[in-house]
Amino acid sequence: MAKPDNRYNNAERLEQMVNNTIENLEEAHKTLQNEDLNKADRDAIEAKNARREQSIDSFKAEIEDEVAARENGEI
Repeated sequence: MAKPDNRYNNAERLEQMVNNTIENLEEAHKTLQNEDLNKADRDAIEAKNARREQSIDSFKAEIEDEVAARENGEI
């Protein structure tokens, strides 16, 4: 039997995911300042940072949805 969907703490978990992703993004920006970084690594980090920024936007939108669901008594 499947477990029921427990969404009560989703907003908090998503907020932690945003914070972790921001930390990773900031560390990657520091890494990009390394002049010895080759082009392939630099390109890979820049691409990953773009995906991180998209993820942050998605997480924030999902947090808004979860908070609204909680306020509307859906959770």
